[in-house]
Amino acid sequence: MKSKTSEIKEELASVLSGKTIDTLFPPLVYARVNALFGLDTAVIAALLTAIVLGLWRMLLKQTWIYALGGLLAVMVAAGLAFLTRNAVGFFLPGLISSSTLLFIALSSLLIGKPLAAWASHLTRGWPLPWFWRKDIKPAYREVTLIWALFIGGRLAIQVLLYQRGQASELAWANTLLGWPVTIMILVVSYVYGIYRLKNLGGPGVDEFIAGDEPPWVGQTRGF
Repeated sequence: MKSKTSEIKEELASVLSGKTIDTLFPPLVYARVNALFGLDTAVIAALLTAIVLGLWRMLLKQTWIYALGGLLAVMVAAGLAFLTRNAVGFFLPGLISSSTLLFIALSSLLIGKPLAAWASHLTRGWPLPWFWRKDIKPAYREVTLIWALFIGGRLAIQVLLYQRGQASELAWANTLLGWPVTIMILVVSYVYGIYRLKNLGGPGVDEFIAGDEPPWVGQTRGF
């Protein structure tokens, strides 16, 4: 059990190598300051928070790419909130990204090229033909369906809070349904995916690359 837990931690670390605070903290600052001091002050506070996080990364000589991405996201969100003069406008990009991701996930299922397979291919560099095998693809199709259900549920909550104009509640919902639940979904995806690949009886990716003939050991690690 301990080895499996360590394996999952290592696999998550290879996927979640970024600094999540760069994307989580500015929206929370924005929501809190907006509740206390109003929209304009909240916009400035969120931008300053993103900038400070970027400078902090640079001072610690850490990668600044995530901080830069966080700053750009905050700039777009803050701009929308300022232009619309509506506090929940800050969270409109999040709704758009969730909608886009849900569309991509569902479209990938319809065309028979599941999103989970593409994500694994881009992350690990495994050959695409392996993912499309009949004794491999069902695992990635089912995991993509899990992702779509999660994204759809999160989007429904986001839209409901957005329509009600509840900026603070939307900030906390985005935070709690962001990385914490995403990590849980990734763990479930990994454990289920390995289990499903074993049951499907296909070759492991290394066996596929080597051109091994059955019987195969199958995929024992990595999804």
